[in-house]
Amino acid sequence: MKVTSEMKTMFDKHGLIVVRSLFDDEENSKLRQAAEHKDGLTNHSFLQADANDGDSGLRSIEMVLWNHPGNDVTGMMARVHKMATSMEIFMGCKEMYHWHSKLIMKHARSGGSHVWHQDYGYWYTGGVLYPDMGTVLVAIDKCTRENGCLEVLPGSHKCGRVDHINVGGQMTVDPKRLQLLKDHIKTYQVPLNPGDAIFTHANLVHWAPQNNSDTRRWCYGIAYSDVQNSPYNDTFHPVYTPLIKVDDDAVRKCENFTDFTGKDFYKRDYDSF
Repeated sequence: MKVTSEMKTMFDKHGLIVVRSLFDDEENSKLRQAAEHKDGLTNHSFLQADANDGDSGLRSIEMVLWNHPGNDVTGMMARVHKMATSMEIFMGCKEMYHWHSKLIMKHARSGGSHVWHQDYGYWYTGGVLYPDMGTVLVAIDKCTRENGCLEVLPGSHKCGRVDHINVGGQMTVDPKRLQLLKDHIKTYQVPLNPGDAIFTHANLVHWAPQNNSDTRRWCYGIAYSDVQNSPYNDTFHPVYTPLIKVDDDAVRKCENFTDFTGKDFYKRDYDSF
């Protein structure tokens, strides 16, 4: 993928851009296989409670999170130029490194919501000084309004970091400020087909509703950070580690679905975001 000047202008204006079919059917099939493998990523999963679910405990988001890309299919996907180099261009950074990756699994009828937030609302407390960070969310499944696709406030990244509060274990934008933002910015839903990707700025305000449908919604998210953002304090996320990029055909060539050497998985019991 070549990032055009028009794409860069759109990203700067809206804080996001959707790239359709960034990964073709063969590549997405490999991502799906990596996500579903019985000896794979889900053996490292944990549950995040839905802050909008009260105390019922009926809704949650199953996730797997890791620090370093590795050499498996998911690692190749994080390292290809059409992901990593494209994010550097969109963010205007000379060099970015892998901040973390995560498999997000919202199961049918039980998948919980991610409340309104900025990614930097979390990462600000993780020892990074600048919001020169971004995420690419790749759809494994079809993401629709019914199964909880992403909803965004385009241009909200220009507001800078807004205050967040902890609600039910999730960080959410201060409700009063959120309402003011909604009064000024129209909310847009971002449906995705398998293989589509959305690049987002770390200060973009967004959320993903509950999955109330009969179909699951699985996505793969990769976060990148500018090299100057190596954490200044002790945090779960890594200090600057050079990202070794690979050619765009690396996902097709990769047959590694279960060797996760060096990925450094998040462990809910004692790690902290």
